[in-house]
Amino acid sequence: MYDILKNTHSGWRYVVFILLIIAVVKALIGWMGNKTYTEGDKKLNLLTFVSAHIQLLMGLALYFLGNWYKVDSSNAIGRYWKMEHISMMIIAIILITVGNAKSKKAVDGVAKHRTIALFFGIALIIIIVAILLMTKSIPGTTFFGMS
Repeated sequence: MYDILKNTHSGWRYVVFILLIIAVVKALIGWMGNKTYTEGDKKLNLLTFVSAHIQLLMGLALYFLGNWYKVDSSNAIGRYWKMEHISMMIIAIILITVGNAKSKKAVDGVAKHRTIALFFGIALIIIIVAILLMTKSIPGTTFFGMS
């Protein structure tokens, strides 16, 4: 069961990453181009939000089922999985959640796009930094997690 969940979590990251990139790019285009906020934008942002939360739930299950909270944090690999990965990803999910909620409350389309661009964009940066830390902490790991 753990291996199935781990493989699903590992593969689902690409869905989240791609949706996040698309949402940020579309929001930047909408913000900078003074475009209206469409139903398609709303659905994309919601899909990004939901996929990120599914990833979070799988990650939390792996964290506790795999006893990662018990790992020795004196070495780089243990510290990364025990503290750095989970904290950075939770912060990214919080930013996605807040950005999605604030965009719903914004009055005009440009404000909605700006909110998504800023919050989802910062979350994307945090996720990229977490991935780069992983490649630094775990020998043989590349940016996309393949060795």
